Amino acid sequence: MIQIEIDEGSGFCFGVTTAIKKAEEELAQGTTLYCLGDIVHNGRECDRLREMGLVTINHDDLRQLHDVKVLLRAHGEPPETYELARQNNIEIIDATCPVVLQLQKRIKKQFEAGGGQIVIFGKKGHAEVLGLVGQTKSTAIVIENFDEVAKLDFTRDIYLYSQTTKSLDEFHRIIDYIQAHISPEATFKSFDTICRSVANRIPNISSFAAKHDLILFVCGRKSSNGKVLYNECLHVNPNSHLIEDPEEIDPAWLSDIRTVGICGATSTPRWLMEQCRDAVLQMDV
Repeated sequence: MIQIEIDEGSGFCFGVTTAIKKAEEELAQGTTLYCLGDIVHNGRECDRLREMGLVTINHDDLRQLHDVKVLLRAHGEPPETYELARQNNIEIIDATCPVVLQLQKRIKKQFEAGGGQIVIFGKKGHAEVLGLVGQTKSTAIVIENFDEVAKLDFTRDIYLYSQTTKSLDEFHRIIDYIQAHISPEATFKSFDTICRSVANRIPNISSFAAKHDLILFVCGRKSSNGKVLYNECLHVNPNSHLIEDPEEIDPAWLSDIRTVGICGATSTPRWLMEQCRDAVLQMDV
């Protein structure tokens, strides 16, 4: 009989939990609710909320809407979105994660102070990063990884921030490089804005992955933090597989396996990990 453990540290983070709760509360009232972008980077959870009545839209759709309710997900939005909502008499249900909201305010304050380069360590085009860049009227420089740090102008002041779900280790490597190359006449300040509820999952999930013969990492393939966490599992345990739902589990993976660990990203619902557990149990009959 295969032993299965679901990682207690996996599943929705605080920001995602709050956004989904707000959506469920609004939908329970029977009113039409729109969500700007996927509420969470997990297709199965998006399907569940769609069945409850949530309508996912993009920014082009938003421009055509008037006199409706629109939920802003945990990733946050740039100021232009709020202005458009005001013009179109759209009621905003703001589910921006408090950690992201605080980061937006810090970047906006630095931008308004003027001078220097505002640099954001993050994924280009990611919803959270677009919201952060929007605080600077699109003047912030986004670097996706350590290899891009060399393109900065080290003769000018640099103010470095990070997308909340990026790697803490890589962020520190970038800091070390800038400190080693910045001109003595220029100012460099870094602000550790990585969310600890995500960053702390890396060592925890590493320990979890090492305990089991097989790891099933349940995650939507759009999830940025999911990719980071899955790669950590893979590094510790090469017998790790990223799956979006139970249908992707290959029974051949279970051959000669004694223990299975099931874990996921901050966008992975607990109920989906439980479905994967149940699927494995049925295969092991």
